Amino acid sequence: MRSATRLDLLGTEQAYLVLGAARRLEAAGHKVVHLEIGEPDMPTPPHVVEAGIRALRDGLTRYALAAGVPELRDAIAHSLAARGVHAAAENVIVTPGAKPMLFAAALALIQPGDEVLTPDPGFPIYESVVRFAGGRPVYYPLDESRAFAPDVAAIADRITPRTRVIILNLPHNPTGGVAAPDDLTRLAALARQHDLWVISDEVYGQVRYDGKWDSIAALPGMAERTCIVDGFSKAYSMTGWRLGYGVMPKWLADPVTTLLINNISCTATFVQYAGVAALTGPQDAVKRMVSGLRGKRDQLVRGLNAIEGITCATPAGAFYCFPDVSGLLERTGLTSESFAERLLEDAHVAVLAGSAFGPGGKGHLRMCYATDPALIDLALQRIRTFVGSLAGVGAR
Repeated sequence: MRSATRLDLLGTEQAYLVLGAARRLEAAGHKVVHLEIGEPDMPTPPHVVEAGIRALRDGLTRYALAAGVPELRDAIAHSLAARGVHAAAENVIVTPGAKPMLFAAALALIQPGDEVLTPDPGFPIYESVVRFAGGRPVYYPLDESRAFAPDVAAIADRITPRTRVIILNLPHNPTGGVAAPDDLTRLAALARQHDLWVISDEVYGQVRYDGKWDSIAALPGMAERTCIVDGFSKAYSMTGWRLGYGVMPKWLADPVTTLLINNISCTATFVQYAGVAALTGPQDAVKRMVSGLRGKRDQLVRGLNAIEGITCATPAGAFYCFPDVSGLLERTGLTSESFAERLLEDAHVAVLAGSAFGPGGKGHLRMCYATDPALIDLALQRIRTFVGSLAGVGAR
């Protein structure tokens, strides 16, 4: 007996495997500093929690419309104006998290044999959903000299007659990179010229340190060829609530809704009303979180750059650093995978190997700084000691 071979096409997220290893160390009595899981450290805003509880008490526990409750779809449509996107509730589909929307978009847009331009390094689920839909991922690089902005020229070079979709993730996981306005303009021109779809993953859209919030879907001619994927996990610290959505042309929203009916039926009703409160209520908690993350980012970047053999660009968004440790790896003979494994085993600091995000992540690590500043200091101290034990170098 065996499973269907299509399941062999699916990868996984290394973060969950590293978390499991870290939990085993904690169970053995060790104090582990967690920099592996991409999750805000602030609680869900109280008014959002209260809205969810109120919905439960009001009996909003039955099936919802497959595309989402009207109040939430309308609130999402109105919220899109902040990033320059004009949409109506009929363009919005609510899902239990952003991942189901990624799968739905891939299944709706990718034909067997289509090529899909995918960021490298990038969120590993992109490759999974592309292959599951019968497509072929074609990696495009990011421009490390511009803090990991999309390399538009490299993207253009990879377009062939079989190219069907470009996947964008801005701000970017794992690097925190964003696109300059000119980058988005040039990418939109490529999409229009070659008749391409764009799947725009904007789950970190509000976590930017320049105060901007943009979307390629806001540019001329792009709303009709863009599927925005977004959710509430990162900005509103609602990771466990599982609430996401997609925004797309109405003609596509209808069959995608049918696809979701066949898969999830609907998203939990009471959770959707918590989402309404998140979008329509005070945004102070989001602003405080981003302000706090800026300080933590600077703390980690500064500390990493003070360790011999490590260089780290300052990310413009999200809550990850993507330090380059290739110099250390060359001197020690380690790979990014073995470095991360030993850092956890010997120093009890949990990070992810950059290669978990694709070949382009080789020589890097991903570290999530959405944690207590004291823990960031502890992690830096342990990393410095660990690096010194490996290579005989210390802080410069």
